[in-house]
Amino acid sequence: MENKKFELLNTINDPEDLRKLTVEQLPQVCSELRQFIVDELSVNPGHLASSLGVVEITVALHYVFNTPEDRVVWDVGHQAYGHKILTGRRNCFSTNRKLGGLRPFPSPAESKYDTFACGHASNSISAALGMAVASSKRKIVAIIGDGALSGGLAFEGLNNVSSSPNNLLIILNDNNMSIDRSVGGMKQYLLKLSTNETYNAIKFKANNWLYRKGLMNDARKNGLQRLANAFKSAIAHQQNIFDGMNIRYFGPFDGHNVVELVRIMRQLKEMKGPKLLHLHTQKGHGYAPAEKDVTTWHAPGKFDPETGERIVDKDPNKPQKYQDVFGHTLLELAKQNPKIVGVTPAMPSGCSMNIMMKEMPDRTFDVGIAEGHAVTFSGGMAKDGLLPFCNIYSAFAQRAYDNIIHDVALLNLNVVFCLDRAGLVGEDGATHHGAFDLAALRPIPNLTICSPMDEHELRRLMYTAQLPDKGPFVIRYPRGGGVLKDWRCPLEEIKVGTGRKLHDGSDVAVLSIGPIGNNVTEAINMMVGNPGQSGISVAHYDMRFLKPLDEDILKEVGRKFQRIITVENGVRNGGLGSAVLEWMNDHSYHPQITRLGLPETKFVEHGKVDELQHIVGIDAEAIRETIVRLTT
Repeated sequence: MENKKFELLNTINDPEDLRKLTVEQLPQVCSELRQFIVDELSVNPGHLASSLGVVEITVALHYVFNTPEDRVVWDVGHQAYGHKILTGRRNCFSTNRKLGGLRPFPSPAESKYDTFACGHASNSISAALGMAVASSKRKIVAIIGDGALSGGLAFEGLNNVSSSPNNLLIILNDNNMSIDRSVGGMKQYLLKLSTNETYNAIKFKANNWLYRKGLMNDARKNGLQRLANAFKSAIAHQQNIFDGMNIRYFGPFDGHNVVELVRIMRQLKEMKGPKLLHLHTQKGHGYAPAEKDVTTWHAPGKFDPETGERIVDKDPNKPQKYQDVFGHTLLELAKQNPKIVGVTPAMPSGCSMNIMMKEMPDRTFDVGIAEGHAVTFSGGMAKDGLLPFCNIYSAFAQRAYDNIIHDVALLNLNVVFCLDRAGLVGEDGATHHGAFDLAALRPIPNLTICSPMDEHELRRLMYTAQLPDKGPFVIRYPRGGGVLKDWRCPLEEIKVGTGRKLHDGSDVAVLSIGPIGNNVTEAINMMVGNPGQSGISVAHYDMRFLKPLDEDILKEVGRKFQRIITVENGVRNGGLGSAVLEWMNDHSYHPQITRLGLPETKFVEHGKVDELQHIVGIDAEAIRETIVRLTT
């Protein structure tokens, strides 16, 4: 029965097997591939809707192009589950995103079919153009979708594609979505782009005829490209931005007609010069629940594949997610402070800014996948008196580093940066861990940098950040649930640069920042009643602020302790541990300092958060072992 269910798919161990099939068999392959993805992700959660929407494109690409000799560059990587399954990873796909299993996104370290890293969006055109320039023999395809064309790097790549000799094929997977619905001018442009079927048919046939006659091999020299552009403008009453950049445009076509896609790709494959194939697709296509609610089904968790019912933990005592506490608190603050506005790059539901967006749509801004713009846009609003809360996932904020320095910190503007998904994020792996924000941001003048240990602290730090004249203010917090059953608390100011002593002791001092401090509390509790360990006296300080540091705490610790442990959910070099080392040295204290955090010698891969914390040595057990080792 199971073999019959995947009759063709089970015969495909690599694209060579796929290419042995007839074109007429490809719709069945697509159907089986889609069902395989649904079945697998129902029990091993991942990115569902995006991969369902690109099934036919995936099959056509590997059928037409000689992969892996020909290069396919994915953008963004959460579209690529079908690609993984067709390229030798079907039998181990059940390990996807699990510790030691398949990586969550394509990676050259995993497969020769994975040509480039693609955990973040908008890099495919630039990377593929580099490959096209490096080798004129290979066919190079960049497939960009899920809103990634709104990113600035994509436009930089397009600009260079138009001016560099190359034969690059860009496939635009246009589903009008990122995680949430796409926004901005490019979305509106693509919606309005001519869908005249007569024109598309004429243009496609004309290009093929001219190519066969040898007249389209150098469009820039003979002017035929410009003639074609003028022809289209006359028929469609508009200028095509891609044609205007001398990138030959084809489409839009139905991205779910695999037979037609094969025909089109075969004809475009040998054409000289840069080309863009515009395909309309439906995110979640072929699975009714995902089609109806694509945002929820972007990454739905476990579900019943037959009924579409999601398996959700409805425990009323389970702590709220930090992102939801942020969302509710932001709305609460915005009601009190009319200057507050919200800004997010394509993550309104992911960061829960949609809570404020629903009630105050005129004061919230989804700027698309454009982190740098989100920061500078926030800086512009702050310059003229507004108070932006700019929420960006920590790993994605790396793309806006220059903007944070040049357009906010340099001008000392009142922008609150809320860095969601800080620290280890779990199954999304190395491209998504928020490992570097503390170390990267600490040297920047004018920034205040803090991290709450729990949900109450998050609310109070958000309240503090929006008080007058605080300047640029960074609040980092992790993915997932907090630690308190009731996250509600009064909104009160926390004095900037102050920490707190949570547990007194005399043998060793542990200094932590952020929610990882809860692991320290657990480690201390584990020692109580443990023979040989209960007598160890441990002091625990929640530093709260990386910048400015609480110098009163550091003076107390420097005078009292010869053994200090720092704990942070970020890379060790440059973060809290480094800051404490530097301060102690500068003030002539010389304790033994042991720094616990993420390694600086390698990237941490994917797995459950507790598994990864154990591996890097920042879970409660590892902290306890470090305390015992230093004091016995």
